[in-house]
Amino acid sequence: MAKRRHQTKRGWLGYERHHEQLAPRSVFVKRIIVSLAIALGLIAIALSVGIVGYHVIAGFNFVDSLLEASMILGGMGPVHELPNDTAKIFASIYALFSGVIFIALMGIILAPMAHRVLHKFHVDEKDVEE
Repeated sequence: MAKRRHQTKRGWLGYERHHEQLAPRSVFVKRIIVSLAIALGLIAIALSVGIVGYHVIAGFNFVDSLLEASMILGGMGPVHELPNDTAKIFASIYALFSGVIFIALMGIILAPMAHRVLHKFHVDEKDVEE
């Protein structure tokens, strides 16, 4: 059976090129689901780094480490007083790391939608020229 034109060999998300037709809605939904799964995985990894760091470096118990890491990762700020300078340095590095993760996650989540909108405009532009 011949391969459909919208299917590509470019990995999980395999976006179509500008000369190809717009992918069907089912492919678009799959791309969004894959993007969300990747984002959730990165959140879990980033949260784990924070939990382990606060537990080992600051000496917090698991629940307090989870709370502190979640609040920093979510952009809300610290909850507890940090016991030493090493913990404060870790917290500042983790806060910077969390900001970078947030930007990366927005790119991963919004990429399928931005691609579809831009590709749709390009396809419509071709239809007008013909």
